[in-house]
Amino acid sequence: MTEHEQQAILTICLMAAFADGKKDEREREQIKRIAEGLGEETRINISSLYQDVLLKRRTLDDAVADLSTPEARQLAYEMAVCVCDADGVNTEAEVAFLERLRSALGLDAQAATAFASEAAEIAEYSFETETEPLPAVADKPRANTAELDKMILNTAILNGALELLPQSLSSMAILPLQMKMVYKVGKAYGFELDRGHIKDFAATLGIGLTGQYVEQMGRKLLGGILKKVGGGLLGGLGSAATGSAFSFATTYALGQVAKEYYASGRSISMDQLKQIFSSLLEQGKAMQSNYAGEIQQRASTVDTRQIAGLIRGA
Repeated sequence: MTEHEQQAILTICLMAAFADGKKDEREREQIKRIAEGLGEETRINISSLYQDVLLKRRTLDDAVADLSTPEARQLAYEMAVCVCDADGVNTEAEVAFLERLRSALGLDAQAATAFASEAAEIAEYSFETETEPLPAVADKPRANTAELDKMILNTAILNGALELLPQSLSSMAILPLQMKMVYKVGKAYGFELDRGHIKDFAATLGIGLTGQYVEQMGRKLLGGILKKVGGGLLGGLGSAATGSAFSFATTYALGQVAKEYYASGRSISMDQLKQIFSSLLEQGKAMQSNYAGEIQQRASTVDTRQIAGLIRGA
């Protein structure tokens, strides 16, 4: 994939991120930070792309015109769908944007709808009704803490594995898995959480769902690992490892900080939580190499045709 095509796809992803017109300043700042961070890893000035999109200096047709191959056009659509779905059910504005994009890309409507439906199934997964809660801490304090730690670590390993896979939907699955993990932690401490609370909790820590997906897919795109040849992973293994470490550490830190927060009866201030999360994130990064073999092994067993089922069974 050429640099122009990479730039065009990232532009379309940023357009998708702002398609609903409802991103608050906190989310905008996170996406800007991500754009700047990804820009340091490539010759593409992604921060400039961010400004072009925000100020509407670049149009959708401009970006589409730079996509010369069917594969690049299909990938652009898939990534845009997942960016729109990352924070939940699509708004009317997002649906309209995706249809304009599909038409501009010249994609088959039936195939595009099938992919969008699969992504929506992942995004709309109802963990509240399907998750079996862990025993309450008041009943089994020691056993429960160990079970929570095991669940958090297993989720971090699975998310690290998903980041090694080249399919767009594999990264999409990381977000609901993180939400399901936080839900189970809260449930274990007697708190009934919903999507809105979990999204706000993560956003307070600097983990916006839309921004996180943009970062994950940006790494894959720039690393050249978004290639589908026999379902295999080709090239860009260094970037794949970086993305995997990022997803492992973020998931681990999110789970552990949730455990501290709900164990305290939600008495820890948000400023304190941010400091704790920052420390746990560094701890997660340091730990990741110890589990690299397990992450690689888990990646080899994932059936990418059953991503939605994977979330239900996690």
